[in-house]
Amino acid sequence: MIAAHDVATVRDAERVLMTRVPPGTLMQRAAAGLAAVCVGMLGRVYGSRVVVLAGSGDNGGDALYAGARLARRGAAVMAVAAGTRVHPEAVAALRAAGGRVTDAGDPGLLGRADLVLDGLLGIGGHGGLRGAFADLAGMLARAREGGAGPAVVAVDLPSGIDADSGVVEGTAIRADVTVTFGTCKPGLLIDPGASHAGRVELIDIGLGPYLGAPVVFCPEAAEIAAVLPRPGAESDKYRRGVLGIVAGSEAFSGAAVLAVGAAVRGGTGMVRLVSAPAAAAVVRQQWPEAVITVTGRDGVAGHEVGMAGRVQAWVAGPGMGTDESAGERLRAVLATGLPVLVDADGLTLLASMDLPLARGGPTLLTPHAGELARLLGADAAAVAARRLEHVRAAAAATGATVLLKGSTTVIAPAGGNGPVVVNPTGTGWLATAGTGDVLSGLAGALLAQGLDTVEAAFAAAYLHGLAAKRAAAGPDVAGLAPAGESPIGAADVIGALPGVIRGLGPDRDRASGRGPVR
Repeated sequence: MIAAHDVATVRDAERVLMTRVPPGTLMQRAAAGLAAVCVGMLGRVYGSRVVVLAGSGDNGGDALYAGARLARRGAAVMAVAAGTRVHPEAVAALRAAGGRVTDAGDPGLLGRADLVLDGLLGIGGHGGLRGAFADLAGMLARAREGGAGPAVVAVDLPSGIDADSGVVEGTAIRADVTVTFGTCKPGLLIDPGASHAGRVELIDIGLGPYLGAPVVFCPEAAEIAAVLPRPGAESDKYRRGVLGIVAGSEAFSGAAVLAVGAAVRGGTGMVRLVSAPAAAAVVRQQWPEAVITVTGRDGVAGHEVGMAGRVQAWVAGPGMGTDESAGERLRAVLATGLPVLVDADGLTLLASMDLPLARGGPTLLTPHAGELARLLGADAAAVAARRLEHVRAAAAATGATVLLKGSTTVIAPAGGNGPVVVNPTGTGWLATAGTGDVLSGLAGALLAQGLDTVEAAFAAAYLHGLAAKRAAAGPDVAGLAPAGESPIGAADVIGALPGVIRGLGPDRDRASGRGPVR
C-alpha cells in the first residue's frame, strides 16, 4: 500500500522526530536520498551540468545540499537563489563543494543543463507560482519544449501543486521524477497534481512511527489479492454471489452486454438481468448464462425487479434510460436494502431524488466528473480540477461510497470521512465508450461476492485498469515484450480480466517464482 499523509500530519511528525535527532539530520537524510536518485538519472555524474532552483524554505535547502553532494562527485552545479532568503548553511556547503550561486534566472543556463532540481516551493506552498518563481517555471517549460532540454527532479513535490489535494492553480513545474520525503503526499497521487509529478520516489527519513493513519492510500497487488474472493471446493453458483443488473434499453443494448460480461468474468456465480426486449436478445446471444427478465410485460416497471429472483447485490443504470419506468426500476432497486451500485443513467435519475439516500443498504456510486457535477449542482470543470474535494463532498451529500472516474480514479467512503483511495492502474486507452459499463459490472460482481463498497470499488478499479493495460499492450510476439500500447474497446477489457485475476492468485508465485502482476 502506498500511504499519503496531509501536510499537518507531516509537520507534526517532523516536530516530534526533530526533538530526537541532532539538528539538521532530517535535511541531510533528505539530501542524501535526493542526490542518490539524481545520480541514478544522470548515470555519469562527472562533467554533468546541474541547475538547482532554490526557494526560501527547507525544500531549497534540501536541493542545495543535494547539489553539493553532486558537485563533490564532479558535476558542474549552478544554483539559482530564487527565494528572498535561501538556506545559508546549504549555500555555504554548495560553494565549498565547488558549486556556484546566482540570483538571476537564465534561459540559456536551463537549456544547457542535464538536470534541474526544483526546490522552489515545499509542501506549505499554496496557489500557482507567481513572480520570479513563475518566470523560472516558464523558462524551464520553454527549455523542454519538443522533448528537448533537461530532466527535472522535484524536491518533495513539484512547485505550484497543492500537497493536500493535487490542485494546480496557474503555473506549476512539471517533473520527470518527484523525490518525496517521509511519506507520499496526496497531491502526488491525485490529478492534476499527479500529472505534474512524474515517477514518485519515496525516501525514508524516519517519520514512519509518528505519522498515524493515512488520509489517502493507493492499494497495490497484495491488497487486491487479499480481498478478491476465491471459490473453494464447497462453492456453488449461489454461494459465489448472484448479481442483479438493471441495464440496457431499446436504444442502448450494448451497455447491458458489457455490464453482464464484466460481471461474469468478474467471478460472480450468476447474473440476473432486467432489461428491454432488444437488449435482452443481444445479451442472450453474447452471454447465454445470464438469467433474463424482459421489461414491459407486466405493466408495472418496479415489479420487474422483484420478479428477477433472489440476488445478493444490484447494479442499476448502464443504458437503462431515464424515463419514468426507468425511475421506477431504480427506486425498486434502492428499496431492496441490498448493496446497490448506481451508474450512468441511474446517476442522472438519482440527481432528481432526495439526498442523502435514505435506504437500508450500502450504496456505491460510480460517476464521471459531469455526472458528479449534476449530483452536487457543481461545474464539471471544477470537479475535475478539485477531485478530492468533490468526491468527499459527494460521499457526504449522498451517504454513499463514491468512485469518481477519470484520469485519477478517486474513491471516498460513505459519509466522506476516513481515508480516500486512489487507483494506481490504468491507461489513457480506457477513455472509450463502454468501459464505464464494464467497471460497473465488475464492481457489482464483487459486491455480490461479499466485498463492502470501498473494497469492491478499489478492487474493481484496480483490475479494470490492469486489464485495460494488458489489453492495450497486446500479446507478446516471439517472446518479446510489447513495444507500446494500441487502441482497445470495452470488450477487450472484459477479455483480459480472467488473466489479470489469475495473475493475482496465490498459485502464480509458486508456479513462476515471480511476484504478483503490478
